[in-house]
Amino acid sequence: MARPLKVAVIGAGVAGLTTARELKSEGHQVVVYEKADRIGGMWVYNPEVETDPLGLDPGRKIVHSSLYHSLNTNLPRPLMRFWDYPFTVKNKDGVLMDFPGHEEVLQFLNNFAEDFGLVEFIQLNTEVVRVEQENDDQWVVESRSNGGLISEEPFEAVVVCNGHNTQPRVAELPGINNWKGKQIHCHNYRVPEPFRDQVVVIIGGAASANDISLEIVEVAKEVHLSSRSQEIEVKKWDMYDNLWQHSKVTNCYENGEIAFEDGALVTADIILHCTGYKYNLPFLKTNGVITIDDDDNRVGPLYKHVFPPQLAPRLSFVGIPRVAINFVMIDLQAKWVASVLSGKVSLPSEEDMSADLEQCYRLLEEKGIPKHHTHSLDLNMHEYLDWVAAQVGLPPVDKRQKEIFYKIREILPTSWIGFREMLLKQLPWISRIS
Repeated sequence: MARPLKVAVIGAGVAGLTTARELKSEGHQVVVYEKADRIGGMWVYNPEVETDPLGLDPGRKIVHSSLYHSLNTNLPRPLMRFWDYPFTVKNKDGVLMDFPGHEEVLQFLNNFAEDFGLVEFIQLNTEVVRVEQENDDQWVVESRSNGGLISEEPFEAVVVCNGHNTQPRVAELPGINNWKGKQIHCHNYRVPEPFRDQVVVIIGGAASANDISLEIVEVAKEVHLSSRSQEIEVKKWDMYDNLWQHSKVTNCYENGEIAFEDGALVTADIILHCTGYKYNLPFLKTNGVITIDDDDNRVGPLYKHVFPPQLAPRLSFVGIPRVAINFVMIDLQAKWVASVLSGKVSLPSEEDMSADLEQCYRLLEEKGIPKHHTHSLDLNMHEYLDWVAAQVGLPPVDKRQKEIFYKIREILPTSWIGFREMLLKQLPWISRIS
């Protein structure tokens, strides 16, 4: 058993909170840095939007959260729990929702922080501006308080938990530089009213695109969904007079027209980019050891998405993967990090971790999986979760949770529209699982 360490945790969202709990339970000295005035990370709703609606201007006023006002989880409640902490928060009407709203998720996180005594370790209104290794045994964390005061503090380890839903990725559309309409990224979408009587083209085929389209369709003149997925069916939605599904955009014209691969031509007022986010670590200084591929959105090198071989275990990341049972995955990663720092679990050698990474990258290439899917667990999520669980002596993930997730993946290629209702019909026991 190694001696307790002084550990900095960057961020007090889902990843930061569960990481703080695990580090505390192992006896480490923990300081959690959070730039907002409350905990919860992306689950803190903020009605404000950024000064640049596309999120491209580096000098813009940055708003961390991407929540829209009506958002409910796209995973059911049984998948929104931590490993040993169920989701039992009811909504304002006293109902335990199958798909909780963001208010309930935030309350769940606040309850978690209170129940495990984490609040005292969190420094709110404190933005981390630099994390840099000074020697093999020490990292310096430079932070700025709300009042502008700059301070530095030494740590023996750092865990990065800053999330990845704040820096927008924008679609590269042919002819877009000449198109004269308005563009916005869904990071800056809050309510449908600004789209009233407009013709809107929504780029994207995942949860945000479809959730938002079903809101906007109630007020907009027309809504045209565009997806590059080959599994999407091009059609007009029968249940709506003003909603169409198209294939990918082939050109944008100066006169406002937008052409689609399926042959449709639409004169649009607004393009709404529901195209995801970039990983962003502006504070992390590692002399090139950790890099982010801007084109392919790969953070690396990271052994099992958590430990950089050259800097492990004193630098780690929790919450990098996407397309997963996120809360359970984050909880397991946090347990792994805390166990490694405590000496209960050993990592492979730097050479072996690097070799494992090279093999993973090679397999992705051989299977034709694009680099930008490096951190997507879509194809091997359960193998990954069970592997991490085994590292800390836990059993495999509950088979019912796996069944729910597989059923979601089965339904979604057909349509996001109405998928919650379809899922509940096919798995009638889902609302009874805590």
